[in-house]
Amino acid sequence: MKVAMTLKIDGHSPIPIRRQLTEQLKHVIERGGVARDQALPSIRELAGFLGINPNTVARAVEDLKQSGYVEARRGKGVFVASAPPVRPAPHLRESFLHDTVIRAAALGMTADDVSVGVLSVASVRPAAVQGAVEILLVECSPPELDFFARQLEAHLPVRVDKVLLGELAAVTRRQKHAGRWRAAVTSFCHLPKVERLLSGHGVPVIALLAEAHLETLHRLAQLPSGTRVGVAAAAAETAHNLEHSIANAGLPNITLAGACPAEGAALGRLVRRVDVIVCSTSAAERVRGLAGDAVQVMIDDRALDQRAIEMLAALLVRNPATGRRQLRPPASGARALVHPTGAHGDGARRGATGRGKRQLPYRTVKDNGQVAAVGRNVKGRGSDTSST
Repeated sequence: MKVAMTLKIDGHSPIPIRRQLTEQLKHVIERGGVARDQALPSIRELAGFLGINPNTVARAVEDLKQSGYVEARRGKGVFVASAPPVRPAPHLRESFLHDTVIRAAALGMTADDVSVGVLSVASVRPAAVQGAVEILLVECSPPELDFFARQLEAHLPVRVDKVLLGELAAVTRRQKHAGRWRAAVTSFCHLPKVERLLSGHGVPVIALLAEAHLETLHRLAQLPSGTRVGVAAAAAETAHNLEHSIANAGLPNITLAGACPAEGAALGRLVRRVDVIVCSTSAAERVRGLAGDAVQVMIDDRALDQRAIEMLAALLVRNPATGRRQLRPPASGARALVHPTGAHGDGARRGATGRGKRQLPYRTVKDNGQVAAVGRNVKGRGSDTSST
């Protein structure tokens, strides 16, 4: 079946070609230009049709995979996901953009003029104009480094410097490295240590969370009351982050039975006491091998929370290369806690939790002596991370 798509790449635009293609393909999928479960043209076909590098097309397709729009099927190609994500109020978004283009045209402005102008007003320039901003990413495992780096580079004009947590102390001793980072990003559980190691370098630290895909939460919400759910991933940290994301949804019909890495005896114990396992693609083969037909397996590779991306963007806008401005607390609508803190973040008290509850990670931005955090307590059970 042939697919009719209207795609246009402007090599003179300040918007990176990869981003142009990714956003246009998202728009085509959202408008039904390619039906669900239908194959996209191959990477070579798209590259040839558009006259661009196949590697650029491959990276755009990878962005679509990470954001849940498409999925690869071994030996068959890339297909539109059965339930691709829907961006909030698409008709309102399109109406706003349409009105903006018309008003801009009346002033003699092209679409490029509008895109560059909007970014300029926000004190940000696109990558092709100003160059990507360098940020530091700190995690304790290569899979987490790769995951967050892909997500950040797909959404923002940034270049990610990936550093393992165990190597950060040595890296920060090289003053020339710390001076070029506009911000540091890490998981919440590593926030205190990263803040301590970067103290005195003038680099603000942000804790970001990756969320389970909305489609996964919808599927979990349809399960019978009392369903026991476990979580597994290639790395223990990835599994715990995914578990926290599911717990944060507050689904009343499920009980979280724990999270563990895909390797080791812990997974076998977890499989025996749950009805459903949510796992990453990298862990799916081992999970299915242990679970058999008795346990339902759901695949979820997480997505960086949009609010976390906006939080980082706000920091980069307010923290230009020269001069720093005070961060504002999170926007209204989210429960916010703002605490005075010392240079090492010692004054930020997270708050106590009641029995039977686990304190989930806050979304945190720390800069100029303040911490702004958003979080809540949810019911949950302990996690099994033991392995042999």
